[in-house]
Amino acid sequence: MNTRKIAVVITARPSYSRVKSLLQAIKEHPQLELQLIIAASALLDRYGSAVNFIEKDGFTIAAKVFNVLEGENLTAAAKTTGIGILELSSVFDNMRPDIVVTVADRFETMATAVSASYMNIPLAHIQGGEVTGNIDEKVRHSITKLSDYHFVASESARERVIKLGENPEMVFNTGCPSIDLANEVIQYKGLTFDPYQKYGGVGRQPDLSNGYLVVMQHPVTNEYQDSRRHIEETLKAVAQLDIPCLWFWPNVDAGADGTSTGIRSFREKNQLDNVHFFKNMDGMDFLNLLQNSKGLIGNSSVGIRECAFMGVPVINIGSRQNKRDRGHNVIDVRYDQQEITQAIQTIISQPRPASSAVYGGGDAGKKIADALATVPLQFHKTIMY
Repeated sequence: MNTRKIAVVITARPSYSRVKSLLQAIKEHPQLELQLIIAASALLDRYGSAVNFIEKDGFTIAAKVFNVLEGENLTAAAKTTGIGILELSSVFDNMRPDIVVTVADRFETMATAVSASYMNIPLAHIQGGEVTGNIDEKVRHSITKLSDYHFVASESARERVIKLGENPEMVFNTGCPSIDLANEVIQYKGLTFDPYQKYGGVGRQPDLSNGYLVVMQHPVTNEYQDSRRHIEETLKAVAQLDIPCLWFWPNVDAGADGTSTGIRSFREKNQLDNVHFFKNMDGMDFLNLLQNSKGLIGNSSVGIRECAFMGVPVINIGSRQNKRDRGHNVIDVRYDQQEITQAIQTIISQPRPASSAVYGGGDAGKKIADALATVPLQFHKTIMY
């Protein structure tokens, strides 16, 4: 059997952790050749470039696509997608992959899906069929309809993809590759590194030995005008705590300017002795940090996925993760200082939640690689009803 060239496109900082185990499985598979393409915000240092982590992990980057248009608003997002289509089409034309793999639901992934589809390259989609309720929902389901193979993270996601008219034989419930990393991290004993020494960051360096919280809150694309007000409610709640908080910078989404400006302004006017800010962190270190924390505050999908598996308490703020499958670890609150504060007291005082396998058991990368080696190469399909 001929070796298949598998082009995996990483377009954002969190996406690398999502598929790291898959990249390794493709790299090690005797019938597959990995073509790794890094694009969009995954290349930008201001959002924590993923390139250094990727190369340190032993992966060779085959191509880089710089297509992010500055502005962090809806127009910039649309134009970034358009530039991505232009640039990725040239990359695919040069590389001639047998299958293109795209990840999840960020707007940049739309460029990958459109380029591959119009070039008659079979397209595989990871994490389709999930529910969020904002622009990510439109992007995810649109990519599902453009894709030929679907590697979903839960049984309910598989059912939704099939209801969208996809061939059930091409919809695989493999679990989420990010759980593979979480499964590895839970074997570690305690915090394995000093986050201040290894990653720098800005702000005071509160003592972490008696426990700490992690904060990661992104703007919501269909509520982007309110992103500053949203982050200010979280800032006010965190500022009142007497427990250290390690805060991570937001994604490059519409509204990120408001989130970033809100953080900087609040930091200038208030003394945040208990908070330290980071741009980015190696995925395994980040999960190790979460595993040993008292909980996560914000609206990142890591709280819904990996934290569910690791049994880490999560305070999920607002609508960004609306209607997503959940474990027993999530408390949902509104953008309200008082609600956030009450939820923090709850997770600090209660026992840690049980682990949940709602997004898989930790072997998704190998399952997906094996399927990529054997699925029929096809780029046309008909709705199944």
